[in-house]
Amino acid sequence: MHLILLSLLVVGLGVSPCLSSAQTAAKKKAKSSSSHKGKSGKSSRRQVGQKAPTPQRISEIQQALAKNGTYAGTPNGKWDASTVDAMKKFQGTHGLTPSGKLDAKTLQQLGLGSQTAGIAPPTPAVRISSANTPPADTISSNYKAGSKQ
Repeated sequence: MHLILLSLLVVGLGVSPCLSSAQTAAKKKAKSSSSHKGKSGKSSRRQVGQKAPTPQRISEIQQALAKNGTYAGTPNGKWDASTVDAMKKFQGTHGLTPSGKLDAKTLQQLGLGSQTAGIAPPTPAVRISSANTPPADTISSNYKAGSKQ
């Protein structure tokens, strides 16, 4: 019985088991060969990871490292070996992992980061809807003038 139903379903969809695997393989091959052709600079996908800091931002970081005494050069906006060494030294003296790479905690210690970044995972936004709000008479009945709550 199941075999009959399956056959009817396959025939009803117009798919033959022999053809479907061949067609699928042909589609995959065509897709992979054309996926790199004609690619524009804009992508509809969201970029993963962080973008590299701008030269202006690198100069700010170098200035903060110089103010701390770990960067001896003149801020030039280039993430070079002396900047990495200064960053490692700064991270090591401030109890951070001395990787030489930028992260939220290092930027906080330098005074250039967010005060909340890297402390805890982001919390979801709270939505307030009128469906969850108690009726006005309930609110007023819970409040008594002059009482301490």
